[in-house]
Amino acid sequence: MRKVLRNIMASKRAYSTLPFFRFLEDESVPARRRLGFMPCMAPFIMDFGDLNKYVLRDESSDDPHQHLVNLHTYEDDHHWPWYLEDLDRLGYDTPQPPAELLGSLYSDRHKVNRMLASRLAHLIFGATPVERMVIIEAIEETGNVLFERTAAIARQLERDEGIELRYLGDFHLALESGHARDGDDHRTLAAIELRDDERLRCDWLNASVFALFTDWVAELHDYALTEAGTYASC
Repeated sequence: MRKVLRNIMASKRAYSTLPFFRFLEDESVPARRRLGFMPCMAPFIMDFGDLNKYVLRDESSDDPHQHLVNLHTYEDDHHWPWYLEDLDRLGYDTPQPPAELLGSLYSDRHKVNRMLASRLAHLIFGATPVERMVIIEAIEETGNVLFERTAAIARQLERDEGIELRYLGDFHLALESGHARDGDDHRTLAAIELRDDERLRCDWLNASVFALFTDWVAELHDYALTEAGTYASC
């Protein structure tokens, strides 16, 4: 499994160089404009709790690796209220006719966000508990890339406007970093012995997760650019 974990970190390094993350890092762009992607991510963020509760979690299993998966899902299934809180604090929680809101969320503009949880579920269904651990590890690393950058923006907003963001800020980042880097979990995962075919399957799952999230941040980036205007350096 150590080779698989090294490949996950290699995928993370490549992922962190995507244009969306350069956009988030660009301090010449106002902080609020860099967070202009927030409404676009709603479908996936709201689905993520269900993905943990009803897809990754399996309380009927007595597999020790599935038990670790289950523990992880209890850590990640309740983050969406912080997202709604941040939407409100950034001024996005304004009255909107239901038909208009649904028409926006179900437009092509949000199609990748709407489909991401379903596509991840397709990978998870039928996956072994060890494979689910690999999927979780890859998802965690994509989140770490995102939240490290949004936390820096959130700090700037708190300094400039006195707004505290929990989902995009250090509060969420600390939780994600804590269990993404949990020593016991990593030692357990690293110690798993894999046959060559199992390792190839895990590498494919890792690559698949990062490909899905690459498409996801491309849609977020496009939405942010549309909301913020043309971003000349991208």
